[in-house]
Amino acid sequence: MNFQLEIINWYNLHQRDLPWRGTQDAYVIWLSEIIMQQTRVEQGLPYFNLFLEELPTVADFAAATETQVLKLWQGLGYYSRGRNMHHTAQQVMELHGGIFPVRYEELIRLKGIGPYTAAAISSFAAGESRAVLDGNVFRVIARYFGVSSPINSIEGKKEFELLAQQLIEHQNPMVYNQAIMEFGALQCKPKSPDCGGCVLQLNCEARRQQMVSVWPVKLKKVVVRKRYFNYLILQKGGEVLVKKRQGSDIWQHLYDFPLIESMEPIELSDAGLFIEIRKLYGEGVGIIPVIAKKHILTHQIIYVRFFVLANYMINFKQDAAETWVDKTALNNLPQPKVISNFINTYLNL
Repeated sequence: MNFQLEIINWYNLHQRDLPWRGTQDAYVIWLSEIIMQQTRVEQGLPYFNLFLEELPTVADFAAATETQVLKLWQGLGYYSRGRNMHHTAQQVMELHGGIFPVRYEELIRLKGIGPYTAAAISSFAAGESRAVLDGNVFRVIARYFGVSSPINSIEGKKEFELLAQQLIEHQNPMVYNQAIMEFGALQCKPKSPDCGGCVLQLNCEARRQQMVSVWPVKLKKVVVRKRYFNYLILQKGGEVLVKKRQGSDIWQHLYDFPLIESMEPIELSDAGLFIEIRKLYGEGVGIIPVIAKKHILTHQIIYVRFFVLANYMINFKQDAAETWVDKTALNNLPQPKVISNFINTYLNL
C-alpha cells in the first residue's frame, strides 16, 4: 500500500471546503496559517474572514495601526502572533515591494514565520517540495510509522523532519501537504481516532502495537505558573481609567485596568491591599469587590479580582500608560478576553 496515495485519495473524498484552499495568493495563505495555529478551524474561520474583509491586502495590513490589528485579533489568544503579523506585513512592504514572498528561504527571514509556516506558504503558493510539520502531521507519521522519539526533543524533530521530507518527494506538494494535515485533523485525531474506518489501518504500527493513545510521544516540561491580578476600577462621569500593557509580559499592548499583582489571593479584608491602594489613591478610598474569575493560559493560570474604587483622590499621580477613556469607546480598544467580558457584563455597555 502506498502511504501517500492513500492519504491523497482519502483527502479527495473528505476534505473540508475552506476559503483559503485552492488559492496561491501567499498573503491569503499566510493569514490562514498564522490564524489557525493552535486554533480550531471553527474558532479561527470567523477571524480569517474578518481580517480578509478589513485588511484585504498586505499593504492594508501594514498600514493599519497595531491597536487595529490587536482589536481584530481580540479573543484568539497568543497576542504576539498578531503583533508579529503586523511587523511581517511592514517587512513585506519594505523589503519585497509589497509583494508577499513565496520562496521558503525568503519567508523564513520574516518576523513570526518559522519552518512550518514557511513550508506551508512555499508549497501552497509556489509548489516547493517542503514538508509541513504541524501537530496533525507529527501524529500521523508517529502512529503510522511507529516513531517513538519525542516530537519536542532535538533528536525527535530531526527524525520527523527527515522522514516527512522523504514522504513528500515525488508528490504534488500543494495536495500532499494539505492531505496529510487534513487526515490528522479529521481522521487520525488526538483522542478517539476512527481506527476501524481508517484507510491506513492495515499497516499502521500504532494500531498493530496498541500504541495509538501513546504516540506521538511528547516530553512533559511545561510548568504552569499561578498569578493573582487585582484590577482597580476607577470611574469619573462617563469615563473609566484604563492602562496599556507594556513590556514583554502577557497581553502586551492590550488594554486593561490599573493592576496590583499579588503573590497570593487577596480578599477585601486584606490589610496590605488597603495600604497599597490608599498610598496610590488617598486615605478616603472605598473598595467594592465586584467579581472573581479564573483565566487559563497555556503556561499560566490567572486568578482575577475586580475592585471598584470610590472616594479616591481626583488628582492622584497617574501612570504614563494610563488614560481616561469614555465608556462608549472602550470596545474600540483591544483587550484580553477576561477584561472585555467584565466590561460588557458589569460596565453596562
